[in-house]
Amino acid sequence: MKAVILVGGFGTRLRPLTLSIPKPLVEFANKPMILHQIEALKAVGVKEVILAINYRPQVMMSFLEEYESKLGIKITCSQETEPLGTAGPLALAKENLTQDNDEPIFVLNSDIICEYPLKEMLEFHNVHGGEASIMVTKVAEPSKYGVVVMDEDTGKVKKFVEKPVTFVGNKINAGIYLLNTSVVDRIPLQPTSIERQVFPAIAEEGLLYAMESKGFWMDVGQPKDYLAGLRLYLEHLRRNFANSLVAGPNIIGNVLIDESAKIGEGCLIGPDVSVGPGCVIECGVRLSSCTLMKGVRVKSSAYVSGSIIGGHSTIGQSVHISSMAVLGEDVHVNDTMFLNGVVVLPHKEIKTHFVKPEIVM
Repeated sequence: MKAVILVGGFGTRLRPLTLSIPKPLVEFANKPMILHQIEALKAVGVKEVILAINYRPQVMMSFLEEYESKLGIKITCSQETEPLGTAGPLALAKENLTQDNDEPIFVLNSDIICEYPLKEMLEFHNVHGGEASIMVTKVAEPSKYGVVVMDEDTGKVKKFVEKPVTFVGNKINAGIYLLNTSVVDRIPLQPTSIERQVFPAIAEEGLLYAMESKGFWMDVGQPKDYLAGLRLYLEHLRRNFANSLVAGPNIIGNVLIDESAKIGEGCLIGPDVSVGPGCVIECGVRLSSCTLMKGVRVKSSAYVSGSIIGGHSTIGQSVHISSMAVLGEDVHVNDTMFLNGVVVLPHKEIKTHFVKPEIVM
């Protein structure tokens, strides 16, 4: 069985983190975002993952070389020369997807984090006998999205309604699909939307079915949702893999700390914190609702809350960072500063003693 992960795009919503690396390689809960998906696909029997890419292919190729052997799964790239939307990449990879392969194909958006009920989805797809399955998730405000209108008993999709002004349902496309190879034959080799062009056509023929995701789900493609997704993911770990989280007198709530990180005395960490590989947290640091990516150093008595700190950055002594601040890779903040909601591009040194919400170029 094969899978396609739609990597395309420039990751603009998650800048400045994506100015250094492609979005799928941005760390989420201490490993590249895309690894969560590849590991879930391998667990359900996928033998080859095809990454549909058009941005910084050389970095993605380095990723392939490092992780293909580690994971024991074949990973290949299908590179676009122009953006092909969410369906066009399947046409580009058609020969690979359809050659000697009659099994259905998983297709995932690269910035989705969830419990990945792929086994249940495969069983659902095999039972309903349609041509394609999509995963849907409930939302509180469906008027902001494209709503999937479906038969609640069978899962058959009736239609899609974009940002409905009256209530027609509360389930939206969750960005995970299971497609028969015949769907690939429907897609022209040109920019095409699988959500707006391909799926509505299949639904009109009565061959599209939707399965609701019962667990947590989040599109983590922008900072606010990234941190919300981290909170949901850590809660998922607490319920199902509690041993992966840390505990102790200075830990509050759900906290994930890589075993290679070093934590000083007198720190207070949590809730909803991930501390990446090789991080150094000096004495008396306070961390809450934040992510520290690999190689970050936080000096003594600093405070980081509600923020994302890019890899190999340094937070100076007694620095205060809060209110959805996002620091790119290799940012160095001098001692005794206050950064509130600031966005800092990679490879910068912050010397100003007070920085309020703005972009530091």
